Amino acid sequence: MAPSRGPQALARTLHKTLSSHRGPVHVVRYAKGSAKYVLSGGQDRTIRLWNPDLGTEIKKFEAHGYEVLSISVSHDNTKFASSGGDRSVFVWDVTAGVTTRRMAGHMGKVHVVELNADATVLASGSYDSTVRLWDLRAPARAPIQVLEEARDAVQTLHVDATTIITGSVDGHVRTYDLRKGELRSDFIGQPVTSAVPSSDGTTLLVSTLDSHVRLFDTTSGKLLNAFTGHNHTSYRCRACFGHSEATVVCGDEDGAVWAWDLVDATVLQPNPPPRVHDKVITWTEHHPIDPGEMVTGSADGTVKVWRHSS
Repeated sequence: MAPSRGPQALARTLHKTLSSHRGPVHVVRYAKGSAKYVLSGGQDRTIRLWNPDLGTEIKKFEAHGYEVLSISVSHDNTKFASSGGDRSVFVWDVTAGVTTRRMAGHMGKVHVVELNADATVLASGSYDSTVRLWDLRAPARAPIQVLEEARDAVQTLHVDATTIITGSVDGHVRTYDLRKGELRSDFIGQPVTSAVPSSDGTTLLVSTLDSHVRLFDTTSGKLLNAFTGHNHTSYRCRACFGHSEATVVCGDEDGAVWAWDLVDATVLQPNPPPRVHDKVITWTEHHPIDPGEMVTGSADGTVKVWRHSS
Protein backbone atom coordinates (compact mmCIF):
# COMPACT_ATOMS: atom_id res chain seq x y z
CA MET A 1 0.00 0.00 0.00
CA ALA A 2 1.27 3.50 -0.78
CA PRO A 3 2.76 5.34 2.19
CA SER A 4 0.39 7.98 3.46
CA ARG A 5 1.72 11.44 2.70
CA GLY A 6 -1.25 13.00 4.34
CA PRO A 7 -4.48 12.48 2.45
CA GLN A 8 -5.39 14.72 -0.42
CA ALA A 9 -8.76 16.43 -0.20
CA LEU A 10 -11.52 14.59 -2.00
CA ALA A 11 -12.81 15.87 -5.33
CA ARG A 12 -16.05 17.50 -4.15
CA THR A 13 -16.88 20.05 -6.84
CA LEU A 14 -19.65 18.88 -9.17
CA HIS A 15 -18.30 18.75 -12.72
CA LYS A 16 -21.17 17.06 -14.59
CA THR A 17 -24.48 15.37 -13.85
CA LEU A 18 -25.33 12.43 -16.11
CA SER A 19 -29.07 12.04 -15.95
CA SER A 20 -30.38 9.87 -18.81
CA HIS A 21 -31.31 6.88 -16.64
CA ARG A 22 -34.96 6.52 -15.70
CA GLY A 23 -34.91 5.24 -12.14
CA PRO A 24 -32.11 4.22 -9.76
CA VAL A 25 -28.52 3.79 -10.92
CA HIS A 26 -26.96 0.64 -9.42
CA VAL A 27 -23.42 0.65 -10.77
CA VAL A 28 -20.89 3.07 -12.31
CA ARG A 29 -17.54 1.87 -13.69
CA TYR A 30 -14.61 3.71 -15.19
CA ALA A 31 -13.07 2.34 -18.36
CA LYS A 32 -9.56 0.93 -18.00
CA GLY A 33 -6.26 2.65 -18.78
CA SER A 34 -6.61 6.43 -18.91
CA ALA A 35 -10.32 5.94 -18.15
CA LYS A 36 -11.80 8.58 -20.41
CA TYR A 37 -15.21 6.92 -20.32
CA VAL A 38 -17.75 5.77 -17.77
CA LEU A 39 -20.34 2.98 -17.96
CA SER A 40 -23.46 3.01 -15.79
CA GLY A 41 -26.26 0.49 -15.27
CA GLY A 42 -29.67 1.02 -13.79
CA GLN A 43 -33.19 0.04 -12.91
CA ASP A 44 -34.30 1.04 -16.42
CA ARG A 45 -32.56 -2.12 -17.77
CA THR A 46 -30.04 -0.08 -19.77
CA ILE A 47 -26.29 0.37 -19.68
CA ARG A 48 -25.04 3.77 -20.79
CA LEU A 49 -21.61 4.83 -22.00
CA TRP A 50 -20.63 8.39 -21.10
CA ASN A 51 -17.93 10.93 -21.72
CA PRO A 52 -17.65 12.29 -18.16
CA ASP A 53 -15.54 15.24 -19.23
CA LEU A 54 -18.21 16.58 -21.59
CA GLY A 55 -21.13 15.05 -19.70
CA THR A 56 -22.51 13.45 -22.86
CA GLU A 57 -24.07 10.05 -23.43
CA ILE A 58 -22.29 8.20 -26.23
CA LYS A 59 -24.19 4.95 -26.48
CA LYS A 60 -26.99 2.95 -24.88
CA PHE A 61 -26.79 -0.84 -24.51
CA GLU A 62 -30.09 -2.71 -24.24
CA ALA A 63 -30.61 -6.46 -23.79
CA HIS A 64 -31.41 -7.02 -20.11
CA GLY A 65 -34.98 -7.85 -19.25
CA TYR A 66 -34.70 -6.52 -15.69
CA GLU A 67 -32.53 -4.07 -13.80
CA VAL A 68 -28.76 -3.94 -14.40
CA LEU A 69 -26.86 -4.52 -11.16
CA SER A 70 -23.24 -4.97 -12.20
CA ILE A 71 -20.71 -4.08 -14.91
CA SER A 72 -17.11 -5.18 -15.39
CA VAL A 73 -14.92 -3.66 -18.12
CA SER A 74 -12.17 -5.65 -19.86
CA HIS A 75 -8.53 -4.54 -19.64
CA ASP A 76 -8.49 -3.32 -23.26
CA ASN A 77 -11.94 -1.63 -23.16
CA THR A 78 -13.16 -3.66 -26.14
CA LYS A 79 -15.78 -5.53 -24.16
CA PHE A 80 -17.59 -5.55 -20.86
CA ALA A 81 -19.76 -7.93 -18.88
CA SER A 82 -23.05 -7.09 -17.19
CA SER A 83 -25.60 -8.82 -14.99
CA GLY A 84 -28.84 -8.12 -13.23
CA GLY A 85 -32.34 -9.11 -12.26
CA ASP A 86 -32.98 -11.36 -15.26
CA ARG A 87 -30.53 -13.97 -13.84
CA SER A 88 -28.41 -13.67 -16.96
CA VAL A 89 -24.81 -12.61 -17.55
CA PHE A 90 -24.03 -10.81 -20.81
CA VAL A 91 -20.74 -10.08 -22.54
CA TRP A 92 -20.86 -7.06 -24.86
CA ASP A 93 -18.83 -5.78 -27.78
CA VAL A 94 -18.40 -2.07 -26.99
CA THR A 95 -17.97 -0.86 -30.57
CA ALA A 96 -20.79 -2.88 -32.08
CA GLY A 97 -23.05 -2.28 -29.07
CA VAL A 98 -24.32 -5.86 -29.08
CA THR A 99 -24.04 -8.90 -26.82
CA THR A 100 -21.57 -11.56 -27.93
CA ARG A 101 -22.38 -14.10 -25.21
CA ARG A 102 -25.09 -14.83 -22.74
CA MET A 103 -24.55 -17.12 -19.76
CA ALA A 104 -27.57 -18.56 -18.00
CA GLY A 105 -27.65 -20.86 -15.00
CA HIS A 106 -28.14 -18.75 -11.90
CA MET A 107 -31.43 -19.28 -10.08
CA GLY A 108 -31.73 -15.70 -8.83
CA LYS A 109 -30.72 -12.17 -9.72
CA VAL A 110 -27.00 -11.79 -10.43
CA HIS A 111 -25.67 -9.06 -8.15
CA VAL A 112 -22.11 -8.96 -9.41
CA VAL A 113 -19.89 -9.89 -12.36
CA GLU A 114 -16.13 -9.47 -12.55
CA LEU A 115 -13.69 -10.22 -15.36
CA ASN A 116 -10.16 -11.39 -14.65
CA ALA A 117 -7.14 -9.38 -15.82
CA ASP A 118 -7.07 -10.65 -19.41
CA ALA A 119 -10.85 -11.10 -19.74
CA THR A 120 -10.62 -14.86 -20.27
CA VAL A 121 -12.55 -15.81 -17.14
CA LEU A 122 -15.72 -14.23 -15.79
CA ALA A 123 -17.07 -14.72 -12.27
CA SER A 124 -20.70 -14.05 -11.36
CA GLY A 125 -22.25 -13.88 -7.89
CA SER A 126 -25.95 -14.24 -7.27
CA TYR A 127 -28.91 -14.07 -4.95
CA ASP A 128 -28.90 -17.88 -5.26
CA SER A 129 -25.78 -17.89 -2.99
CA THR A 130 -23.46 -19.26 -5.66
CA VAL A 131 -20.51 -17.90 -7.61
CA ARG A 132 -20.10 -19.29 -11.11
CA LEU A 133 -16.89 -19.16 -13.13
CA TRP A 134 -17.14 -18.98 -16.90
CA ASP A 135 -14.39 -19.60 -19.46
CA LEU A 136 -14.90 -16.98 -22.17
CA ARG A 137 -12.54 -18.78 -24.58
CA ALA A 138 -14.51 -22.02 -24.52
CA PRO A 139 -17.52 -22.52 -26.77
CA ALA A 140 -19.36 -24.36 -24.00
CA ARG A 141 -21.88 -22.24 -22.15
CA ALA A 142 -21.70 -24.19 -18.87
CA PRO A 143 -19.69 -22.79 -15.96
CA ILE A 144 -16.25 -24.31 -15.39
CA GLN A 145 -16.77 -24.17 -11.63
CA VAL A 146 -19.52 -23.34 -9.13
CA LEU A 147 -18.60 -22.06 -5.66
CA GLU A 148 -21.41 -22.94 -3.27
CA GLU A 149 -20.00 -22.09 0.16
CA ALA A 150 -22.06 -18.91 0.77
CA ARG A 151 -25.27 -19.31 2.78
CA ASP A 152 -26.96 -16.19 1.43
CA ALA A 153 -26.80 -13.82 -1.53
CA VAL A 154 -23.36 -12.98 -2.92
CA GLN A 155 -23.22 -9.19 -3.32
CA THR A 156 -19.62 -8.53 -4.28
CA LEU A 157 -16.57 -10.28 -5.63
CA HIS A 158 -13.06 -9.69 -6.90
CA VAL A 159 -11.01 -11.85 -9.26
CA ASP A 160 -7.26 -11.82 -9.75
CA ALA A 161 -4.71 -14.26 -11.12
CA THR A 162 -4.74 -16.66 -8.17
CA THR A 163 -7.64 -15.72 -5.89
CA ILE A 164 -11.34 -14.99 -5.88
CA ILE A 165 -12.75 -12.91 -3.02
CA THR A 166 -16.49 -12.97 -2.36
CA GLY A 167 -18.68 -11.05 0.06
CA SER A 168 -22.11 -12.30 1.09
CA VAL A 169 -25.20 -11.27 3.00
CA ASP A 170 -24.33 -14.18 5.31
CA GLY A 171 -21.65 -11.95 6.86
CA HIS A 172 -18.61 -13.73 5.46
CA VAL A 173 -15.78 -12.68 3.20
CA ARG A 174 -14.42 -15.79 1.49
CA THR A 175 -11.04 -15.99 -0.19
CA TYR A 176 -10.51 -18.85 -2.62
CA ASP A 177 -6.88 -19.64 -3.44
CA LEU A 178 -7.15 -21.18 -6.88
CA ARG A 179 -3.57 -22.48 -6.95
CA LYS A 180 -3.70 -24.24 -3.60
CA GLY A 181 -7.37 -25.17 -3.79
CA GLU A 182 -7.93 -23.59 -0.38
CA LEU A 183 -10.72 -21.47 1.06
CA ARG A 184 -10.41 -19.03 3.93
CA SER A 185 -13.62 -17.68 5.39
CA ASP A 186 -13.57 -14.53 7.52
CA PHE A 187 -16.72 -13.86 9.53
CA ILE A 188 -17.48 -10.13 9.63
CA GLY A 189 -20.85 -10.65 11.30
CA GLN A 190 -22.83 -8.22 9.15
CA PRO A 191 -24.10 -8.42 5.55
CA VAL A 192 -21.23 -7.53 3.21
CA THR A 193 -22.09 -5.13 0.36
CA SER A 194 -18.64 -4.47 -1.14
CA ALA A 195 -15.11 -5.83 -0.92
CA VAL A 196 -12.35 -3.93 -2.72
CA PRO A 197 -8.69 -4.95 -2.48
CA SER A 198 -5.83 -2.46 -2.48
CA SER A 199 -3.79 -2.35 -5.69
CA ASP A 200 -1.04 -4.52 -4.20
CA GLY A 201 -3.54 -7.01 -2.79
CA THR A 202 -2.29 -6.76 0.80
CA THR A 203 -5.44 -5.21 2.26
CA LEU A 204 -9.18 -5.50 1.64
CA LEU A 205 -11.79 -2.76 2.13
CA VAL A 206 -15.14 -4.20 3.21
CA SER A 207 -18.42 -2.31 3.66
CA THR A 208 -21.22 -3.83 5.73
CA LEU A 209 -24.80 -3.01 6.73
CA ASP A 210 -23.87 -1.87 10.25
CA SER A 211 -22.65 1.51 8.92
CA HIS A 212 -19.04 0.35 8.96
CA VAL A 213 -16.25 0.16 6.41
CA ARG A 214 -13.42 -2.07 7.61
CA LEU A 215 -9.88 -2.58 6.39
CA PHE A 216 -8.46 -6.10 6.70
CA ASP A 217 -5.07 -7.66 6.15
CA THR A 218 -5.68 -10.11 3.30
CA THR A 219 -3.04 -12.58 4.47
CA SER A 220 -4.02 -12.90 8.12
CA GLY A 221 -7.61 -11.63 8.05
CA LYS A 222 -6.70 -9.23 10.87
CA LEU A 223 -8.77 -6.07 11.26
CA LEU A 224 -6.52 -3.06 10.59
CA ASN A 225 -9.00 -0.19 10.81
CA ALA A 226 -12.70 0.71 10.94
CA PHE A 227 -14.35 3.75 9.37
CA THR A 228 -17.66 5.07 10.70
CA GLY A 229 -19.99 8.05 10.76
CA HIS A 230 -21.95 7.31 7.61
CA ASN A 231 -25.44 5.78 7.42
CA HIS A 232 -25.46 2.37 5.71
CA THR A 233 -27.96 -0.19 7.00
CA SER A 234 -30.26 -1.25 4.14
CA TYR A 235 -28.85 -0.95 0.62
CA ARG A 236 -25.85 -2.15 -1.34
CA CYS A 237 -23.37 0.71 -1.11
CA ARG A 238 -19.79 0.50 -2.32
CA ALA A 239 -16.74 1.87 -0.55
CA CYS A 240 -13.47 2.43 -2.41
CA PHE A 241 -9.97 3.74 -1.91
CA GLY A 242 -9.27 7.37 -2.76
CA HIS A 243 -6.29 8.52 -4.79
CA SER A 244 -3.02 6.67 -4.02
CA GLU A 245 -5.00 4.70 -1.42
CA ALA A 246 -4.35 7.29 1.28
CA THR A 247 -8.08 7.69 1.91
CA VAL A 248 -11.28 5.65 2.06
CA VAL A 249 -14.43 6.93 0.35
CA CYS A 250 -18.05 5.78 0.66
CA GLY A 251 -21.41 7.23 -0.33
CA ASP A 252 -24.23 6.58 2.12
CA GLU A 253 -27.99 6.22 2.35
CA ASP A 254 -28.47 9.91 3.18
CA GLY A 255 -26.89 10.93 -0.14
CA ALA A 256 -23.59 12.09 1.37
CA VAL A 257 -20.04 11.12 0.34
CA TRP A 258 -17.80 10.36 3.31
CA ALA A 259 -14.01 10.30 3.28
CA TRP A 260 -11.57 9.07 5.93
CA ASP A 261 -7.83 9.05 6.44
CA LEU A 262 -6.73 5.47 5.76
CA VAL A 263 -4.19 5.41 8.59
CA ASP A 264 -5.99 7.00 11.53
CA ALA A 265 -9.61 6.59 10.31
CA THR A 266 -10.51 10.22 11.05
CA VAL A 267 -13.28 11.73 8.97
CA LEU A 268 -11.90 14.22 6.46
CA GLN A 269 -13.55 17.62 6.29
CA PRO A 270 -16.29 18.54 5.82
CA ASN A 271 -17.64 16.46 8.71
CA PRO A 272 -20.46 15.69 8.33
CA PRO A 273 -20.29 15.92 4.52
CA PRO A 274 -23.08 17.67 2.61
CA ARG A 275 -25.92 15.81 0.97
CA VAL A 276 -25.13 15.67 -2.75
CA HIS A 277 -27.70 13.12 -3.98
CA ASP A 278 -31.43 13.08 -3.24
CA LYS A 279 -31.41 9.36 -2.42
CA VAL A 280 -29.00 6.58 -1.42
CA ILE A 281 -25.60 6.61 -3.15
CA THR A 282 -25.31 3.08 -4.46
CA TRP A 283 -21.87 3.30 -6.04
CA THR A 284 -18.70 5.32 -5.46
CA GLU A 285 -15.65 4.88 -7.68
CA HIS A 286 -12.47 6.92 -7.79
CA HIS A 287 -10.74 7.58 -11.11
CA PRO A 288 -7.97 4.97 -11.49
CA ILE A 289 -5.18 7.48 -12.18
CA ASP A 290 -6.48 11.04 -11.95
CA PRO A 291 -6.08 12.27 -8.34
CA GLY A 292 -8.88 14.79 -8.79
CA GLU A 293 -11.88 12.89 -10.13
CA MET A 294 -14.44 10.40 -8.92
CA VAL A 295 -17.99 9.33 -9.82
CA THR A 296 -21.06 8.50 -7.76
CA GLY A 297 -24.27 6.74 -8.78
CA SER A 298 -27.53 7.06 -6.91
CA ALA A 299 -31.08 5.80 -6.57
CA ASP A 300 -32.07 9.37 -7.52
CA GLY A 301 -31.34 8.35 -11.14
CA THR A 302 -28.16 10.37 -11.63
CA VAL A 303 -24.47 9.76 -12.02
CA LYS A 304 -22.34 12.66 -10.82
CA VAL A 305 -18.77 13.42 -11.83
CA TRP A 306 -16.72 15.14 -9.11
CA ARG A 307 -13.51 17.12 -9.51
CA HIS A 308 -11.35 19.51 -7.57
CA SER A 309 -12.43 23.12 -7.88
CA SER A 310 -10.19 24.74 -10.45
